[in-house]
Amino acid sequence: MSKPVIAVVGAGPGVGLAVARRFTREGFTAALIARRPEALDEYVSELRRAGAEAHGFAADAADEGSLRNAFATLKERLGAPSVLVYNAAVLKQGRPSELAVEDLLSDFRINVGGAIVAAQAVLPDMRAQKKGTILLTGGGLALTPFPAYASLAIGKAAIRNLTFSLGAEVEPDGIQVATVTICGFVKPGTHFDPDRIADAYWTLHTQEPGKREREIVYR
Repeated sequence: MSKPVIAVVGAGPGVGLAVARRFTREGFTAALIARRPEALDEYVSELRRAGAEAHGFAADAADEGSLRNAFATLKERLGAPSVLVYNAAVLKQGRPSELAVEDLLSDFRINVGGAIVAAQAVLPDMRAQKKGTILLTGGGLALTPFPAYASLAIGKAAIRNLTFSLGAEVEPDGIQVATVTICGFVKPGTHFDPDRIADAYWTLHTQEPGKREREIVYR
């Protein structure tokens, strides 16, 4: 029997890789999606050294075609993911009074648009199987915006909104959609250690129908 697949979009050395580690310990195959192939090779190698099965797929979350092609290749090689984690985001300073509309829209394509594309890529198979999990990485800026990071705050607010609207749409299909709203700076060795945060993703994935949460606010 083949292993279940978790697809992590926006795989990086923090939360993305930690979530992949957490799920591979439970028997998942990790499919990491990120923009830079050289970074992907490092993440895949790290997981494999720990005994996990991991594969990398290069794609730009801002480019719909690139992201859809990555998911098509992933499905062809590994099978349809049963879990999707969207972790891509743009961390860029800029106050609302100074933020250029073009920059906001560019950031939004990654902060939110890519999440919609990724979800649309996995939903047909999840609906056919009447099960699946979609987890979106949120942020405390959705709850308490900070002026210096206006674009990211808008994006995280939209991610939270998307979680609740998409979750309401696909819950009757047996699909769990949830967000981990991280209210702090991710840093190893602290309460916001990525491996500790990753446990929240596993908790959301393993909740039973009828007892599922739409959000964990990690403070």
